[in-house]
Amino acid sequence: MKLLAIRRLFRIQRVIIRYRLDDLLFDLPLPFWLRALRHLRPWCWWPRTPLTLSRGERLRLALEDLGPIFIKFGQLLSTRRDLMPVDVADELAKLQDNVPPFDSQQSVALIEQQLGVKVSEAFARFDSQPLASASVAQVHAAQLKSGEEVVVKVIRPGLKPIIRQDLAWLFLLAKFAEYSSTEARRLHPVEVVNDYEKTIYDELDLLREAANASQLRRNFEGSPLLYVPQVYWEWCRPKVLVMERIYGVQVTDMATLADQRTDMKLLAERGVEIFFTQVFSHSFFHADMHPGNIFISTRTPWNPQYIAIDCGIIGSLTPEDQDYLARNLLAFFKRDYRKVAQLHIDSGWVPAHTRVNDFEAAIRTVCEPIFERPLKDISFGMLLMRLFQTARRFNMEIQPQLVLLQKTLLNIEGLGRQLYPDLDLWSTAQPFLERWMRERMSPKSLLHTFQTQVEQVPHVAQMTRDLLERLSQPAVQDPLATRQELRTAWPLRLVGAALLGAGATFAGSTVALAAIAAWPAWVMLASGLYLIVRR
Repeated sequence: MKLLAIRRLFRIQRVIIRYRLDDLLFDLPLPFWLRALRHLRPWCWWPRTPLTLSRGERLRLALEDLGPIFIKFGQLLSTRRDLMPVDVADELAKLQDNVPPFDSQQSVALIEQQLGVKVSEAFARFDSQPLASASVAQVHAAQLKSGEEVVVKVIRPGLKPIIRQDLAWLFLLAKFAEYSSTEARRLHPVEVVNDYEKTIYDELDLLREAANASQLRRNFEGSPLLYVPQVYWEWCRPKVLVMERIYGVQVTDMATLADQRTDMKLLAERGVEIFFTQVFSHSFFHADMHPGNIFISTRTPWNPQYIAIDCGIIGSLTPEDQDYLARNLLAFFKRDYRKVAQLHIDSGWVPAHTRVNDFEAAIRTVCEPIFERPLKDISFGMLLMRLFQTARRFNMEIQPQLVLLQKTLLNIEGLGRQLYPDLDLWSTAQPFLERWMRERMSPKSLLHTFQTQVEQVPHVAQMTRDLLERLSQPAVQDPLATRQELRTAWPLRLVGAALLGAGATFAGSTVALAAIAAWPAWVMLASGLYLIVRR
């Protein structure tokens, strides 16, 4: 394994030298001491043939050569046209669905191996020429025997060894960074790589993607906002996915969207609404929303509908993260920077000893300039840099569970900037968040939460019986306990048992009451459990 990792490192170095990516680095405005390192590169000590490729082509080809992890990084960069030069962003955009395909014979052989039948037996028609090709898989058009037009997605062969080697180097770099830098430890690089490892391996399981697509389709069933193609489960396998073929305009094909008179303002606003609906209403969001995975239906351009494909990466938030995120965003929208500061401290994202006044002033300095300005006039790249400086000053920790959400936000912003640069992201999102918060605190929602808690009462009662049975034989359970320990422990345990019984009885009798009326029962249950299990 170590030998393979070393070979992979040399492979990365060869690619960098072949496409002269180091020259691109040294062309940047660097400090003098860094520019001096230009002359320490041994491969530059003899004449080299000039490259005819542009810098964007060199970067794109290098990422293609290095494999799926690097290709996905290029896909993310291609959506950030405010951070990347136009020529580089245009080249990197080709990584979204125009990665060089692998041999069609390999593809057919893998499909037949997974399905257990010949391609001619499974499909009435199968196009060996790929319809699209991406970093992890490629797609072929086909037709089922029953007549439905479908696409067949197949995983690239030989990916796991390359991914394993790349991840080994990423873990090594992350551990070294955590060991050598306090700033790096605050970013939790090892946890981030751990999350990415799970994500990239999940993408190699197409049954998981099929399940994600089915759930997302169910979430937006009948919605004018988003359409998700149907999955044909009888033909799905770990490395093969068969789903409905869709016909739409790629979201970045501005010319075609303009020709069919698409309402671009409504399209951009619906993109924001889809994102917030997935994050807050469903807690199940498509986390790979680069332009290669998003299409626009051609049926009603005046009432545009998105079409989402490639659901391999899905994110979700806990109710606590949802609540803190929504409250933070609403406080931002209302320019209540003190509440933002207090929420960060309460959530543990910032150390508890942080002075609220100082943190409030720092947040105001960063965020005040961005309000009441259209999206095209806001540099989110600069905003992120300034927020990072603020985070470093106050020891703010990056939340690993929010990494996918942050990545998706970057993609959404890149799409919004291209579709409708005058979109006011804040005024579009604020009504949705306020409505979500009202619904969260509605009597119906509170009653549902309470009923969910009451369902746990039988389980708590069973725990109480088990504990009392164990406590009825103290000498067997704790043969080393002293007589003094037993004298001090038993009265408290008896009180705890009484509280558990009373709490369970009271909770069961308040099912029909409002949720707020049941809090004494849960206090008694919690207190009883604590008194029984404490040493």
